[in-house]
Amino acid sequence: MGLNNNIMLDINDTWHYYLQMIIHSIFPTPVYFSKLKRKFTKKELDFVDKNKKNIFANEGNVTSLDTYVLNKKEFKNLKNELMIYVKEYFDKVISTTDEIEPYITQSWLNYTKEKEFHHAHEHPNSYLSGVFYFDADANNDKIKFHKMGYQTIVPTVKEYNHYNSLAWFFPVETGDIIIFPSHLSHRVEFKKGTNTRISLAFNIFIKGKVGSTKALTELIL
Repeated sequence: MGLNNNIMLDINDTWHYYLQMIIHSIFPTPVYFSKLKRKFTKKELDFVDKNKKNIFANEGNVTSLDTYVLNKKEFKNLKNELMIYVKEYFDKVISTTDEIEPYITQSWLNYTKEKEFHHAHEHPNSYLSGVFYFDADANNDKIKFHKMGYQTIVPTVKEYNHYNSLAWFFPVETGDIIIFPSHLSHRVEFKKGTNTRISLAFNIFIKGKVGSTKALTELIL
């Protein structure tokens, strides 16, 4: 009996040994979060309200007719501040020795009322995309990202995590800044809460020189 117990103990110890595993997350998709460290100016808020009257119907919500809002004088300081976060993303995530510089291309305002939504989409012709929130309630507002590509087998999930999830959401609130690769699909589900969710979306591209002349990979943008 004692011998059998020793054998069982050895088996348990061996099983415990094999459970000491390490899982590495390689090639993750970086979704950058930060927050504007100041209050909005009256000029900025008035400009947001002004654009609310000049809109077109999107799929589920409405968008400003002006799709270069960050080029306007009312948002001059905000644009300069957002570029600080964009450059931090490039420094920490892209981390390149190439002589390139990011810049904002298009930028627009989205207005989403209660029970409205924003359809799942990506941002073509763009390298990175960002969202800045003028009005969002963390108890009700969130941005949801989707994993792209066909899934050959989709087992029933016992507990969701970063590896087995096909979608992942983040609560958002006023002042939040998010930057992510433009190919990453995202959406806003049906809006809850009585506030009008107001977001400023913007696209980012690069200029300069990428690659190497000798390696035959040079691209001048």
